[in-house]
Amino acid sequence: MPPGNTNTEKMSCGLWKETLVLAEDYLSLCCASPHQAPPPPSESAAAMRRLAQDMEKQHQARFHSLTQTFLRQCGPDLCSSLRKVMEELVGDGHLNWGRVVSLFTFTGVLARQLLEQKDTKLGLDPGKQQELGQGPVNCRELAETIADYLGEEKKDWLLENDGWEGFCKFSLSAREVSQDLSMKTALFAAAGVGLAGLTFLLVR
Repeated sequence: MPPGNTNTEKMSCGLWKETLVLAEDYLSLCCASPHQAPPPPSESAAAMRRLAQDMEKQHQARFHSLTQTFLRQCGPDLCSSLRKVMEELVGDGHLNWGRVVSLFTFTGVLARQLLEQKDTKLGLDPGKQQELGQGPVNCRELAETIADYLGEEKKDWLLENDGWEGFCKFSLSAREVSQDLSMKTALFAAAGVGLAGLTFLLVR
């Protein structure tokens, strides 16, 4: 086997692990109180925190509404349903960093709602709990769903775009021109296309 192939294999395996670390960091941040959040483990994790939180603030009502609908319709296997949402998010085959950020943002809002739902369930009667049909899902399982999708199914795209190092470069340019409305509009519009598709998925 030529050495190039081995390097690519090593890189793609590293990519899955890096994606998992990134996803766990962001989901833990979403579920922790601001004082408890540890520092980000990497530059890419710091960039994801910044851009995904920014996106959530911009589209708070939409994300909240989508995750509520998702939780009502996802059935018992939440991670499998989340995977379908991710596939729908890039259903037209055009993955970009804006959509990757929207995927993290949606899953972060979902993790927080699951935590709130769990807290609320403690005050509910057992019959009501059954009605919701959700088993406990932790941040690790949600993070693995993201890592499996991006780090395995979409690894070719990630490799072509310099992996998470490429994301750091993207985030720097997004930050440098954050005053530039057209850049912000482009970033959120890129995610918005996916979210529109997500809405169709959830209502059918």
